[in-house]
Amino acid sequence: MSITPSDATPKLGINLKIEGMSCASCVSHVEKALLGVPGVVSANVNLARESARVVAAPGTVTVDDLTKAVEKAGYEAWPETPAVPGHTQPGLAHHNMASTRPGADHMHHGRTSPNRLILAAALTIPVMLMAMLPDMVPALDTFIHAHIGIFPWRLVEAVLTTIVLFGPGRVFFTTGIPALLRGAPEMNSLVALGTAAAWTYSMVATFLPQVFPEGTANVYFEAAAVISTLVLLGRWLEARARGEAGSAIEHLLRLAPDTATVLRDGAPVSVKLDTIVPGDVLLVRPGDRVPLDGEVIEGASRVDESMLTGESQPVSKAVGAEVYGGTVNGNGSLTVRVTKTGADTVLARIVHMVGEAQGAKLPVQALADKVTGWFVPAVIGVAVLTFVLWLSFGPHPAIAYALVNMVAVLIVACPCAMGLATPVSVMVAMGRSAQLGILFRDATALQTLRDVKAIAFDKTGTLTEGHPALTDIEVAPGFEEGRAVVLAAAVEALSEHPVGKALVAAAQARKLTIPKAADFAATPGFGVAATVEGQKVVIGSARFMTKLGCDIAAFDAAAARLSAAGKSPLFVAVDHRAVAILAVADPVKPSAAPAIAALKKDGLSVAMISGDRKATAEAVGRTLGIDNVEAEVLPDGKAEAVKKLRPASGKIAFVGDGINDAPALAAADVGLAVGTGTDIAIETADVVMMRDDLGAVAGAIDLSRATLRNIAQNLFWALAYNVILIPVAAGALYGFGHILLSPMLAAAAMAFSSLFVVGNALRLRRFAPRV
Repeated sequence: MSITPSDATPKLGINLKIEGMSCASCVSHVEKALLGVPGVVSANVNLARESARVVAAPGTVTVDDLTKAVEKAGYEAWPETPAVPGHTQPGLAHHNMASTRPGADHMHHGRTSPNRLILAAALTIPVMLMAMLPDMVPALDTFIHAHIGIFPWRLVEAVLTTIVLFGPGRVFFTTGIPALLRGAPEMNSLVALGTAAAWTYSMVATFLPQVFPEGTANVYFEAAAVISTLVLLGRWLEARARGEAGSAIEHLLRLAPDTATVLRDGAPVSVKLDTIVPGDVLLVRPGDRVPLDGEVIEGASRVDESMLTGESQPVSKAVGAEVYGGTVNGNGSLTVRVTKTGADTVLARIVHMVGEAQGAKLPVQALADKVTGWFVPAVIGVAVLTFVLWLSFGPHPAIAYALVNMVAVLIVACPCAMGLATPVSVMVAMGRSAQLGILFRDATALQTLRDVKAIAFDKTGTLTEGHPALTDIEVAPGFEEGRAVVLAAAVEALSEHPVGKALVAAAQARKLTIPKAADFAATPGFGVAATVEGQKVVIGSARFMTKLGCDIAAFDAAAARLSAAGKSPLFVAVDHRAVAILAVADPVKPSAAPAIAALKKDGLSVAMISGDRKATAEAVGRTLGIDNVEAEVLPDGKAEAVKKLRPASGKIAFVGDGINDAPALAAADVGLAVGTGTDIAIETADVVMMRDDLGAVAGAIDLSRATLRNIAQNLFWALAYNVILIPVAAGALYGFGHILLSPMLAAAAMAFSSLFVVGNALRLRRFAPRV
């Protein structure tokens, strides 16, 4: 990963929508066409999102060059622009991109409309019944021969099937045949060849039966019609399932309202979101969604940010707090000054990041890409060979067997499943991760995380809260703990030291009233003193107490225990009597211990890198069960520490706050930033946790492993399906009880293959992290 581009040459990124792709072979053809444009550095085409990401050298390529190259390859392309939450996007195309092509909201020719499917089914059912019922009901067969005649009966089948093939099913021919003629056959080509072969044979057998040997002039209209209808049904179901796969992004887009209430001259006015500019003041009523990012300037409330961070508990907001567009206001009313609009908001950046990650191609997809490059031509070759072998050596009527088995081979092959195996899983996983508040800036990190064997954490702000807090207090017999806290806070309220602020915060958290102190004096390196309600109060180190002649022997055991825990004990003396010992330290986050335990349970080696002194770092390590602690490491030494910790086999991840840990994040194979994810963290790490919960680290690794397992299942199914069923369709089992695969069953199996892949990927929507 890199935080800023180090290899000098800037690159231009162009996003395109691609129409007309139906399988993995289409992806291969479009990528080759784009890579053939001079100046293009890389092209990544995603079948599941029907999009392409092209990287080119600036000034060498125009969008027009790219769209023409795609059109020359037989597909349609147009530029896409990121959709902005809350802004009206005419022709919203697919998931998170808005089309700039006029009429892009109409049904694409490569997709199946319900009306087209209903028409195909309505015409196919009579054809199927006309073909099957005479064989099932002998009396009907006799009636047809005696009173209707074979030719009129077949003529009705021919008319209905022709309408199916060249009406609802014309997409197979309008895209498949040109692709075949260009020498770049794809899924539509296979369906077109199979249905055309069955239809042509049947038409000749109907109108010129005399050209066939005796007993071979059979018709297969029902096969052609059923194949077309089943493939259309499969594509319609697949499109619906793929729509569900991208539903997480669409949900994010709908989070921001279309309008907001702006205060103009003190009066509330409802305006469109895209008319608001930074500096405008918004009124957010109880229960409303926050329209845009901004700063609270009046009011107090609790805001539900779960849709952005995955954190279920509402967050308190008061004057000066930041709020984010798309979140839901609680019971209070807020007045908010807008700081970010449009594509600059956190929600818009999340949508953009997830969309980019969904469209990325993982390294694991390389195998599928290699196979699909030659898959369809190979299937056509196998189909031709099947026809020749059955025609030469098959039983009577050999031509009928040859035709049926050739059609079965063409139809059963499913390159579409291989094309969807990886991208649809990535799409669902990225959507689910966004729901959990885990954002993958680089989708390849999804695969890299699976191979992580060691994980290193920054300490301050990552494993700990990042600010001092009162962690321990012990008082002398007869003295109240609350009184000790009040006196200490009263003195420290006049100090600017972080320890003083922690003691004041502790008193405020306990809802204690802090009295005013007088005669404040600080002794650098020792402590502070002041008069509180007539009593002389001193707070400081053991050296300070000794210097002032205060006996602290009663607290020796407590001091030793705190020191062993890596904490610095402080003593409180009132009127020269030691009354309490306390410790202020950077507390460990509640989520740290369960997360570390989960990672160790998975067999990962866990380490901690800290700039703190060794005793403090090792104490935190012991508390969390981290054995490998690298302490007193300067920021520029963290990268070297990460390299040193990298296992001999496997990869290392580093978890930090994304700001001071930039060198270590860059040195690791995967960098994860834990925090609010609203500022620089989004720009630095490969993976950003939107909530300050270390359980999300284990969740990200779990999701990575679950996704890669899902992809492996999809690839295995896609490859095994084709490896097994293509030989079966060719007649490999004919010697075992004359088993042959009907072309209609082949069409059903092909449709099911794609649906299996998409359905299996959709299981990732139910992924739940363990921690």
